[in-house]
Amino acid sequence: MQLRTSAIICSMRAHGEHGAVVRALTPANGLLAGYVRGGRSRRLRPVLVPGNLVAADFRARTPEQLPGLTVELNHSRAGLLAEPLAASAIDWLTTLTAVGLAEGQPHARLYDALDGTLAAVEYAPSARGWATSAVRYELLVMTELGYALDLSGCAAGGPSDDLAYVSPKSGAAVSRAAGEPYADRLLRLPPFLVAGGEAADWGDILDGLKLTGYFLGRDIFVDRRRDALDARERLIDRIRRLV
Repeated sequence: MQLRTSAIICSMRAHGEHGAVVRALTPANGLLAGYVRGGRSRRLRPVLVPGNLVAADFRARTPEQLPGLTVELNHSRAGLLAEPLAASAIDWLTTLTAVGLAEGQPHARLYDALDGTLAAVEYAPSARGWATSAVRYELLVMTELGYALDLSGCAAGGPSDDLAYVSPKSGAAVSRAAGEPYADRLLRLPPFLVAGGEAADWGDILDGLKLTGYFLGRDIFVDRRRDALDARERLIDRIRRLV
């Protein structure tokens, strides 16, 4: 194996005395893991920060071998670690990617979506500028993993131009008229998820996070992977402080 590609650092775990196992999302090959010699050195630690864009060179003699990985920094987001809200957002988005995806499976849409969402976190003045993108990224990850929600129409036969709820059982949308009698048993569908670029208020953002969080916890982050949701809870807690 020999692959040179751009990549987004998603996780870094210490290995041995000085090395690190890094997982990075690539445009054409999905999530890949590699061993970085000297990855915990003073020179490389700032490069291997989750969220950073790098030029990555993976090399392995056999398919079963963990590739050796060398990296060159293309764009650093390490400075955002000093900002608690932005740091929490990057922590969750990269954790979702590193833990949720299987390695070596191509997810072409996810690379651009993650890069765009991280860029929004970097440049937006507040969570109102990127939180909707984060919710959409969560939905895209679910879709790529085969757990897409059906937001195309009302599952109960109601009008499709006034979708307001999602069934927690089926993941299908329900119109306002059909869902109101059962509202306490349904998840609210915020307008920004069905109306393109429509602006969202804090209530809509928290409803979107509640919606995606339910299905992420039920379908993807189960067993040992459930601990990864701690990063998500830290992000939501910081967003709630802004409301």
